[in-house]
Amino acid sequence: MTRLEAPRPRLPTLTLLVGRITTIKLTYWSALTAAEIVIGARALLFEERFPVSVAIGAIATLVACAWAAASARLTDRRFGHLERSVPAVATTFIAASVVATPASLPLLFVEIQRAGEGCGRGICHWEAVWYWVAAIAIGTVLIPLVFALRMRVPRT
Repeated sequence: MTRLEAPRPRLPTLTLLVGRITTIKLTYWSALTAAEIVIGARALLFEERFPVSVAIGAIATLVACAWAAASARLTDRRFGHLERSVPAVATTFIAASVVATPASLPLLFVEIQRAGEGCGRGICHWEAVWYWVAAIAIGTVLIPLVFALRMRVPRT
């Protein structure tokens, strides 16, 4: 009994995959950055603002994960649907991270400023730095993982 080789991913399909996951990640990090800027414009102390930041981050994470799960299952009129395969999963993590990760840098700059608020010198609010680290981990690992797990399993 010979096993048929699975078809190789086509360039349009991989482009569709990278486009979808990159859009989700760019939107996620842009939303967090915009929220931090808006929250920071209020005349509140860091201790008053940070719980709001965490709540917004949690909501943004849930929305991004739901969007990734739904997007992985959508069928494109021209290219069909995305099927889970080693190249597709690898592309989800690698290419989209290379393309989208620089979008997290504005959030880093905002959080570094937040981390130094009220300090004479240096960083006194490490929570802000860890918030950015969590956002990077979520955008680089969790969102693509949800996307990859929700891709259709190829029919055998």
